[in-house]
Formats: sequence, C-alpha cells, structure tokens
Amino acid sequence: MIKIWFIIFLLFKVQTVFGQNTVGTISWDKEQSLEGYNMIYPHNQSTVFLLNNCGETIHSWTDEDNFRPGNTAYLLKNGYLVKTKRGNSPINDPIWAGGGGEFVEIRDWENNLISSYFLNDSTARLHHDVAVIDNGNILMVAWELKSKEEAIEAGRRLDLLANDVLWSEMILEWNPFTDEIIWEWHAWDHLIQENDSLSQNFGKVSEHPELIDINYDEHDGHQDWLHINSIDYNSDLDQIVVSVPYFNELWIIDHSTNITEAASHSGGTSGKGGDIIYRWGNPAAYGSGDINDKMLFFQHDVKWVVNESNGSLNNSNQISLYNNRVNDRYSSINQIQTDFNFATNTYELVDGVFGPEDFESTIVHPDTLDITLSTGLSSAQYLPNGNTLTLSGRWGYAYELNSNNEVVWEYRVPLLGGSPVDQGTDLTVNNNITFRMDRYSLDFPAFIGKDLPPGQRLELIPNSLVCDVISDTEDFEINSSDIRLLGNPTYNDLNLISERDGGIEIIDSRGSYRKRIEVKRGYNSIDLKEFSSGMIFLKSTNGEILKFVLLR
Repeated sequence: MIKIWFIIFLLFKVQTVFGQNTVGTISWDKEQSLEGYNMIYPHNQSTVFLLNNCGETIHSWTDEDNFRPGNTAYLLKNGYLVKTKRGNSPINDPIWAGGGGEFVEIRDWENNLISSYFLNDSTARLHHDVAVIDNGNILMVAWELKSKEEAIEAGRRLDLLANDVLWSEMILEWNPFTDEIIWEWHAWDHLIQENDSLSQNFGKVSEHPELIDINYDEHDGHQDWLHINSIDYNSDLDQIVVSVPYFNELWIIDHSTNITEAASHSGGTSGKGGDIIYRWGNPAAYGSGDINDKMLFFQHDVKWVVNESNGSLNNSNQISLYNNRVNDRYSSINQIQTDFNFATNTYELVDGVFGPEDFESTIVHPDTLDITLSTGLSSAQYLPNGNTLTLSGRWGYAYELNSNNEVVWEYRVPLLGGSPVDQGTDLTVNNNITFRMDRYSLDFPAFIGKDLPPGQRLELIPNSLVCDVISDTEDFEINSSDIRLLGNPTYNDLNLISERDGGIEIIDSRGSYRKRIEVKRGYNSIDLKEFSSGMIFLKSTNGEILKFVLLR
C-alpha cells in the first residue's frame, strides 16, 4: 500500500511542483526512444558536449574561450574527435560569412591535440563541414577567392559581381599523418556559361548538366555564390556528396580520380573526371526546369543513409537531408533514392534531368510549431531502431520521432548566447543556435572500455523529474551494492547501512543544493533538515545513484 501511495504522491509532485521543462530534456519516452549519447557543438561557445538522453554531460572536449565552432564535430570509432573551429572575431578577415572556419583538429578522448590543419588567408578559408574517410584522411570544404577580373574572364556577368569578388568552392583531402594535401577538387575547373561567347567556358547550359553555370544566382550577386554547407563520403562508391544551398541542389563528385583527372572532364570510375556526376533538387540550375520543379530549399546535412549502430551504409544510393525552407510553416526531413547504375557506374538522365521525380520519404514534426521551422543550420539522422532524430538548428530544438511520427524525446539546448540558462527560461529563435546533433548508440566502438558516469546538465537549476518519473515499482529500488536505505519515503532523517567507510553525496531534485557526508561502515543516521520535500538523490560510495522521497 505504501508503494502505491508513494507513486501517486511522486507523480502529483512532478505535475504540481515542477512545470513543463523549457530547456534541457523536455520529454522522454524511455521505451520508444533509442538510448545513446548525443553530440552537440553549440554556437557562441567552444566546447563539444556528449550528453545522455537525460541531458547529463557524459563527456566533453573543452577549448579556449576565444574559439567558436567552424561548424562541425565528429566522434570516430577509436574515440578520437574531429572538430572544426575558428577564432571568435573574424569580422576583419578577408573572407568571412556564416559557417566560416579556420582549423580542423583531431583530439583524443582526453582532449590532447593529435593533429591540426589551418586555412584562413586572403585567398581561401575553411568553412562548415568535413568528412572523415576510412583511411583516416579528412575531406575539407573551403572557399576560394576569385578576383573580379578572374570572374569576368570565366564568364561571370558583371551585374552579378556586387562586391567585385567571387568565392568559388574547393574540396581538399588532408592526410593528418603526413600533414599533406593529397587530393583536391575545384568547382572553378567545371564551369559553363552562355552569356559571353568571347569568354571562357562558353556553351549551352542545358546540354551540360555535369558543369556549373557560373551565372546561376539566387543570392543577389553576393560573393558567397555556392555556400557548400555539408560534405559526406561514400566508401562503397568512392564518391563525395555536397550540399549547395544557394543552388538548392546536392552534387555528387567522383573521388576515384587523381588530382589531374579531378581538374578535367575525364578519368576516374565514372569516366567524367571532376565533373558533377549527379545533381538533384533544382533542375533550373542546369537549364532543365523552372521554379515548379524545385524540390530542395536551402537544405542542410546532406548525407548517405547509414546504419549508425555499425557505421555501414544501409543502401549505397540513398541520401537524406534537412529541407530547411520547404515552406514558411515548417522544415522537413527527406530521403531520396538515386538512380545509380551499378553496372555502368553512372547516374541516369531522363530527358535531360536526373531522377527521381520525388522523395522516397518525407518526415515532418506532427505539430506545426515555430520551432519546427529552421531557415538555416539543422540536421536529420535515421536511427537504427527506425526512429528519426532531428535538430531544428535556429531554435536548438532536437526531437526524436518514432515510425508512427510520434515524438518520443525532446531536448532544447539550454544556452543563451553560449551561456547556461535556468530551467524554465523561454528561449526564442537564434538564442541557442546549434549546427547539428548526432546520436551515437551505446555500442558505438568509441565507448568500449570508457568510464561514462553521468555528470551535470548544461542548464542551471535543473529539474530532473522528466528523467526520473517512474513507470513501475521496480524503479524504486533503494539498495545498491554498498548502501541500503532503511525507509522510503523518509520524514526527517535518512537511515542507511553502508558496506564501507567513504563519502556520499545527497542532492535535491533541482540539483541546486548538495551535501557531502562521510559515512562509516554499518548503521548511519543523516539529518536532512536542510532539504525541502520532494525527490532526493543519493550518490553512494561506489558512484551508484539511489532515489528516495523526503516528506515533511
């Protein structure tokens, strides 16, 4: 009877003493959500965080305060972290736009620097994203500045040079073991234009979908003409996919070429050198459609669909993405099935257009809320249990949907301008912008042999009851391997039996008051007069967490 009363009491306390969480873990269906660790690298601060689904910090990689994300970080199977970063004040840099970076670093689990690459000068700058190849090399995206004269010579219209320069894009493959660039691809080598027959690259755009129209523009002549914001590598096909949001397209490039072939129109497995072997999302960008044919709208996080539990490709020709500006009410998570011909190593054109005609799947948050529309940033990840993890980046709002499109987990990054906020704070758009969230399953190889005790939540005055509401009496176990509680709930004193001498820690449900006490082996009675009624947590001498209720 006491247990039934106790559960009813606890649920009542959860609903009445604490309101709905506004930051950190907002809701969590433990039965349907995939258990794992979530990596975030929020803007306006310098730390990479690994959090459990309760929002507790499992591990982190800190940096000096004067650095910022540049923008991504990835955990490797060996426990190393690949991260991008930049200085905090880039305003006077020759090349700067949102997503700008400077460094790519490899750090071990203990945050020791293993290797580093830097690029930020008057001619080029790293930005946005990287992709790690199986051999340990890293593909990096960089802006490449072209002068007004170079742009006009290449066929760029003068009215599309508002700032008298043009930033093209390049991909550099860095070998971190030898600190060498061993392969590179330049968009500038694969241009076409039909504006000026006396300039370079003249031809009919619609007849050359493998080339990039230097005069296709959806950015009012801004120098950041393409703005590649994601890159991913397919080891099965030896191909690279990039997201080109100002063309509202994704492009696939053959990585099997050597450097000379990558600068040409022949060579490699595809036989097309460094030309685009597949593009999708906006046929108008290659002269084969109009606005009604557009499927992508400033998309982010374009990548091949992967089984995250083992890192293998689910299907070598499936690609997922976050479709940011699909309309003015919400963003969507989409998947396409490309028409790659494995026999000929080519992607098929039908009537001058790459297929498919439509998405393989579309996922949208079940509620049309402001925070489900993110005009930039953001990520989507298909999880091995069939769920989908999504981050609406401008709102720092992550949510997990099951196969029935039901929300089974929600998290709001609890930072305002990079600084922690109290639980209950109402954040708005751009307060806590975060580029991506990635979840790593518990069996991810990097975690083997690691000590992963749950630490503090990022928010201040945390309310842990979202994570601690219990579904059955078994969750109210009050014994650990070294502590046995005598009575739960308790009223004034906490009585326990300890198997050893040592220190224990008692914490209130908000995490705002802690008391460390030395206990002796055998019977102990602890005065709880400093604590208010509610759920209390006890961290035992061996680190296990016990829960009990204090009544007054």
